[in-house]
Amino acid sequence: MVYPPHSCPLTAATAWPPEAEGPITGDVTRSFRPRRRQTSSPPTPTRDLVQQGRDLARARAQTYRERSLAIHGWICAKCAREFEADNLQLLTVHHRDGNHNNNPPDGSNWENLCVYCHEDEHSRGILADYLSGKDGRR
Repeated sequence: MVYPPHSCPLTAATAWPPEAEGPITGDVTRSFRPRRRQTSSPPTPTRDLVQQGRDLARARAQTYRERSLAIHGWICAKCAREFEADNLQLLTVHHRDGNHNNNPPDGSNWENLCVYCHEDEHSRGILADYLSGKDGRR
């Protein structure tokens, strides 16, 4: 019976692999150390990064969320909570008619709601459907 070196019950003088099986093929000197990352392109100059940031800011300003924030301000329309730049992600845009494709330039279909009031607004519709039997469960 042939044992690999780490579990061989014989002494260290036993040759591995046995000569009868032939030579080892493949990479026997493989290292398990982490390899260095190879960069495929040189670092981008600072000026290009700044330009990319400005382009992204312009594109973001064209989205309906940014337009709604500019029109209606950084305040929840339901609870009147005011927001700052560090917590602005908690202020969402609610479409009054429920159609996310209805985005008029004057913002008449939008209202800015905090995530809690936005959840409450959608939950009320679900609860009303359930209580009236429109959801088919009653």
